[in-house]
Amino acid sequence: MASDVDADLAALAERMRAWTVRIHEARGRSMGSGVIWTDDGLVVTNAHVVRGARTTVEFPNGRFERAALIARDPDCDLALLRLASELEATPVVTRSAAQLRAGELVAAVGNPLGLSGALTLGTVQRVNAKWVIADVRLAPGNSGGPLVDTSGRIVGINSMIARGLALAVPADRVVAFLRAHAGEKRAQPAA
Repeated sequence: MASDVDADLAALAERMRAWTVRIHEARGRSMGSGVIWTDDGLVVTNAHVVRGARTTVEFPNGRFERAALIARDPDCDLALLRLASELEATPVVTRSAAQLRAGELVAAVGNPLGLSGALTLGTVQRVNAKWVIADVRLAPGNSGGPLVDTSGRIVGINSMIARGLALAVPADRVVAFLRAHAGEKRAQPAA
């Protein structure tokens, strides 16, 4: 039984790492994480991660590419970047955070403290219109990375820590942000 759970978690981590990128500022310093949202080069991250009009995205395979800032909303802590090239990436699938229950297992992947593709697990504490609150351990560099359920559906974008708990922008707010700035088709409505 434990080996099945281990294999499932390893597969989940691998899928998440495939669409989790590292965001660098103009001088090359790592600022946080991001999610490759679509195969036509849209990347979602936090507004506090992106400070300038241009940034650099580092892919899991070590490749770097410049990205342009399309939209930034500090009120919901989201930013949208566009890469110059299209990608061979599987578009993400989201799940409405309103469907989450307290105690449900979630996972976060990001690039905390210089560690590429670090995975952490925890449980949902509660959900409201502004945040998915979970006992997932995050550190500087996790911001902008995905929070997913055990099926690999994005339920939020990790934003910050408050009183030891992780706060993630709910997938519903991310989808609304994308609809406003990238169009209906690219938003990938929550499943």
